[in-house]
Amino acid sequence: MATPKQQYYEALSDSLIDKFNLRGIEGYYCSTKEEALLTAKRFLTPGCSVSWGGSMTLQEIGLIDALKHSDYTVYDRAAASTPEERTAMYADTVCCDYYFMSTNAITLDGQLVNVDGFGNRVACLIAGPKNVVIVAGMNKVAGDLAAAIERVHNVAAPPNAIRLGLDLPCAKFGRCTNCLDSACMCCQTVITRKSKIPGRIKVILVGEELGY
Repeated sequence: MATPKQQYYEALSDSLIDKFNLRGIEGYYCSTKEEALLTAKRFLTPGCSVSWGGSMTLQEIGLIDALKHSDYTVYDRAAASTPEERTAMYADTVCCDYYFMSTNAITLDGQLVNVDGFGNRVACLIAGPKNVVIVAGMNKVAGDLAAAIERVHNVAAPPNAIRLGLDLPCAKFGRCTNCLDSACMCCQTVITRKSKIPGRIKVILVGEELGY
């Protein structure tokens, strides 16, 4: 029997998916990360090209390993050994068929909030790949835009900075100091209030706490 939190997540997901539909975004709900992995893979078509943005969520559901060991054309920037190879790989990524990522936050009215350092992840969200598939745990939901940005700066960024070994104030103090450090991860803030191409962005909500 589903726990009260699981029932809450499912009820909230119904509301969010309705909001997504109004914004030209396809929404799906999976109660577990295992179900989310199967749902994400179902979008893929024979012979398609795939890539992804940095994401603990994708790692936690096992999607990145699954893609790396698949028969699809995979563009993995981490496999590039030189700056030139990395640039060429990114050019291919921008034109891939399916781009996978998570999102830093989701507002109750269905807007996606993402904060990036270099901006390559949010760039692919905005334009380029034919399909963008977002996987997000229900812990990413925030009340409104202000709460979503607050969540990114003070909930997601500090542990992410620690994970990446970055000598940033948020890693030291556990909270955002609005830094302008050269290693700052919060350089680009993108709010997706609507998908210009209906259905290009697909969001898989997962009834578990995933990522940061």
